Amino acid sequence: MTHQHATGSFASMKDIEGLREIANRYDVLICDIWGVLHNGKTPYEGADEALISFRAGGGKVVLLSNAPRPSDSVYERLENIGVKKNICDAIVTSGDLARAIAEDYSAAGKVGCHIGPAKDAPLLAGIGAEFTDSLARADYILLSGLYDDTTETPSDYEEFIAEALACGGKHGLPMLCANPDRQVQFGEKIIYCAGAVAERYEQRGGEVVWIGKPYSAVYDYVKIRIKEMGRAGAGAGAGAGAQEGAGAQEGAGAQEGEPRLLAIGDGAKTDIIGAANARLDALFISGGLAAIGGDDLEIKSATLLASENTHAAWVMQHLVW
Repeated sequence: MTHQHATGSFASMKDIEGLREIANRYDVLICDIWGVLHNGKTPYEGADEALISFRAGGGKVVLLSNAPRPSDSVYERLENIGVKKNICDAIVTSGDLARAIAEDYSAAGKVGCHIGPAKDAPLLAGIGAEFTDSLARADYILLSGLYDDTTETPSDYEEFIAEALACGGKHGLPMLCANPDRQVQFGEKIIYCAGAVAERYEQRGGEVVWIGKPYSAVYDYVKIRIKEMGRAGAGAGAGAGAQEGAGAQEGAGAQEGEPRLLAIGDGAKTDIIGAANARLDALFISGGLAAIGGDDLEIKSATLLASENTHAAWVMQHLVW
């Protein structure tokens, strides 16, 4: 059986040395942040320059992150880590959508209970929604992460899960998961994210509203932002003079006159599946969470993605120009 999305079968994935090889095929990059631009502590060498070079050629860049914080706070974090400025035209986060949903819940008179670390405080800032520390008083849960993701694991949340299930109806208190990532790389180690706890809650019968990649709402929102950027220079700039060749078709998934989009990410379960569901070409960054490198990069990456029943058009170990 051949598995296929916007661009072709698993066999068509192509290892590329740099983004420059395919830049003229696309008008807009939808690029992940953590695992592509940095590892949580330090930038990946050359990744920011790749985006700057793409923009210099007339292309647009939207950073799409499952960060459970508003997009404004992400700029500051990128600067603190050491990522260069002028790498993007816009940032969209799962936190942006979570805030909007929490505001809607508040307008309906619902009270939330936030579960997450102090660093996620910007998620709640200025939205006017009411929150409580008591699950018994809450109408829903807003989960942004583990309280201490450097030491805790989902197993530490079994008591919380049991209480949340008991406080609600048949499926417990509704849980808004503001970061669907299960794990991310933090320096040299792997740490757990909100998605790992939400997954356990769902497995126990709890109701989870997943906000961010790979779910369609966040891609719909990104496409709205791209339209607001003025058609993103479709048919010009970085996308001019595209040539046919092995790998992805030009602007696969795009209607005539629409900008040609390429999703870039290191998460098979989030970035790559999300791109496939949105019928976008994808560039898999194998050296992030998957830590795939060395010889046979295409084969090893394709095998991993096939295990998730998905596919990318292109693969690189790290994003460079």
